[in-house]
Amino acid sequence: MTSISIIGTGNMGQAIASVAGKGGATVQLIGEGDAATQVTGDVVVLAVPYPALSAVIAERGASLAGKIVVDITNPLNFETFDSLTVPADSSAAAEVAAALPDSRVLKAFNTTFAGTLAAGTIGDLTTTVLIAGDDADAKSTLAGIVTSGGLRAVDAGSLKRARGSKPSASCS
Repeated sequence: MTSISIIGTGNMGQAIASVAGKGGATVQLIGEGDAATQVTGDVVVLAVPYPALSAVIAERGASLAGKIVVDITNPLNFETFDSLTVPADSSAAAEVAAALPDSRVLKAFNTTFAGTLAAGTIGDLTTTVLIAGDDADAKSTLAGIVTSGGLRAVDAGSLKRARGSKPSASCS
């Protein structure tokens, strides 16, 4: 059985926890007030807004070594929603991977709304979760969590696929 820790208890954190729980994973939800709580999951989802990533990594980075870390953020300019806040040749996931060199970093859940994750469908279709990363075993583990929870997982390629030069073309 897989254990998953989700840092962030908002809509996305709750929806991902629901999917993982449906699939039989042990789920730990960690909120802002849980700084003293140890991260216990083999898979750790960073379900926080992009501007909070650096603080979460600074606080918990050492405890994420050796774990699969899933970045779900979209580094948008939250004032205008018309541009990315990372360079065109980078991504939020690339920043996370650089900050956590001893973790296996994946990008997932950032192209799906919380309501769609929770519902498990979009109209007549099963909700799809795109997964990008450079570690095949890590992607397989996350895909297992997603599919066990009733959703469809698609391997979107390497972590470089999380890059884009404009929001409409970006998975970051």
